Amino acid sequence: METTSGMPRPELLQVADAVAREKGIDRDEVLGAMEQAIQKAGRSRYGHEHDIRAHIDRKTGEIKLARYVEVTNDIENDFTQMSLEEARLRNEKIELGEFLVDPLPPIDFGRIAAQTAKQVIVQKVRDAERERQFDEYKDRIGEVINGLVKRVEFGNVLVDIGRTEAILRREELIPRETVRQGDRVRALILDVRREQRGPQIFLSRTHPTFMAKLFAQEVPEIYDNIIEIKSVARDPGSRAKISVQSSDHSIDPVGACVGMRGSRVQAVVAELQGEKIDIIQWSEDPATFVVNALAPAEVSKVVLDEEANRIEVVVPDDQLSLAIGRRGQNVRLASQLTGWDIDILTEEDESERRQEESRKRAEMFVKALDVDEVIAHLLVAEGFTSVEEVGYVPLAELSEIEGFEAEIAEELRNRARSYLAEEAERLQKRREELGVDDALVEFPGLSLAVVVKLGENGVKTVEDFADLASDELIEFAGDADTITMDQANDLIMAARRAEGWFDDLEAEGETEDQGDKA
Repeated sequence: METTSGMPRPELLQVADAVAREKGIDRDEVLGAMEQAIQKAGRSRYGHEHDIRAHIDRKTGEIKLARYVEVTNDIENDFTQMSLEEARLRNEKIELGEFLVDPLPPIDFGRIAAQTAKQVIVQKVRDAERERQFDEYKDRIGEVINGLVKRVEFGNVLVDIGRTEAILRREELIPRETVRQGDRVRALILDVRREQRGPQIFLSRTHPTFMAKLFAQEVPEIYDNIIEIKSVARDPGSRAKISVQSSDHSIDPVGACVGMRGSRVQAVVAELQGEKIDIIQWSEDPATFVVNALAPAEVSKVVLDEEANRIEVVVPDDQLSLAIGRRGQNVRLASQLTGWDIDILTEEDESERRQEESRKRAEMFVKALDVDEVIAHLLVAEGFTSVEEVGYVPLAELSEIEGFEAEIAEELRNRARSYLAEEAERLQKRREELGVDDALVEFPGLSLAVVVKLGENGVKTVEDFADLASDELIEFAGDADTITMDQANDLIMAARRAEGWFDDLEAEGETEDQGDKA
């Protein structure tokens, strides 16, 4: 293979066009690979220490080979750099930073040089093809794709998806699912990553989005955005729950997804190897949504704790096993679907717990207010939960309780306030004995009772408090005050800010912001 510089070489352009068409990549990338191959051969001929560059004319195919020398005052390499004085002996108009270009004569490609050139071209074409594959599939994450099983290696499945291969890893296959070479398979494009051996396309058949996409293919109303899939929870190969909502009140979203005689849902079930699917009506009201999600179990009562993101569900005694499901599957999927932590109690358990809470509150009122059990139970029955409520509730509300006259109500309120004052004095003395710092006592969000509990556990300054973990704060507070995990996080973060933990980071952030603005 002989190449001459300065002569038109239309056959080079024809080869480049053919390779570009065959591989589906840009013609310029093929010509660039050819230029690199010619450069490599040129350096082998004239010396690897030189900066040899090749250029193929995109219209004529003419090859130009030249040696480039940079003009600079800071010379590090005598072969590729030259001083301005020396350069101006050859070109009076040249400036610093420019290059002296020496055209080189044609070179003869020997057998080894031609083979090297071929390898460079093949490698560059392969790299360009991989880049094209990455660009093609990186924006298709979340799509469902069909492919042909090429081979199975150690449980991982290599799938031919057209121009390239994708990997369906063992953990992304539905349990007990068997695939063989030549089988057609449908899966979700889970991820596309750049790796040394080229772009790797990862598929999944267990991801919740795969089920959502299958329903979108089977249910035209989902494809047309009349019905929206709000959430999906799956135990792959066993059971799943999917919540749906319709923007058109005349269309039943559950019925549309089930289809005539279950035809639509059965098509999805068949694709998922018999996975049982509960289709649930989504609701904006969390309580209603959780009740729907626990189907087929019946629910008697729900109690929401929005701060802790928990919901307590009371079911009839005979519905407990159905609500929990085999190995807790039903309640676990319902929790994933709704985003709420679900506690399930039977009516008997809930009744016993309510009675225990009432008994404890009544005991607390008997002890704090020095009253008999009848009055204490009356206060509990009217919804009073603390001595503070009795001490500071309007007198008229206490007087409205059946059997309470104005004098009794007044006496109860005075006793409650006396008890609270004595308790505050006791806590203050205990706090002083423990040596708890005033700054911690005055810290916003902490009651004196909690401060004393913290002091008893060795937390006596704001600095000590900032070092706590949230679960430690909840444990130390105990029954002195009910602190949720979110409240504990907020309190500890406030203490860390007060101690200046984040000052350095914030200062760095401000400096970066100022730099960006500048």
